[in-house]
Amino acid sequence: MSKSTRVTEKGQATIPKELREKYDLEPGDEVVWMATDEGIVVKKRTRTGGRGLLVPDDTPEEKRDEIADELTQRVRDRREHNYEEA
Repeated sequence: MSKSTRVTEKGQATIPKELREKYDLEPGDEVVWMATDEGIVVKKRTRTGGRGLLVPDDTPEEKRDEIADELTQRVRDRREHNYEEA
């Protein structure tokens, strides 16, 4: 699918409705703009929390939060690395 829009004087561009629906983009969602050899690539940034972890039930809440924060950072680092390769 190929659609075109104009860039405004403020540097804003509208994402066509068909693409917003196809990629489930809603107001407030973030997109990542990446420069490639072929031009600009735009990807939806997804947020993943470390919730729903499989840890023993008796794990203290503080430790659960620590594990979740570490997992979130690992996912963020991997995602950023993947964006840089695209």
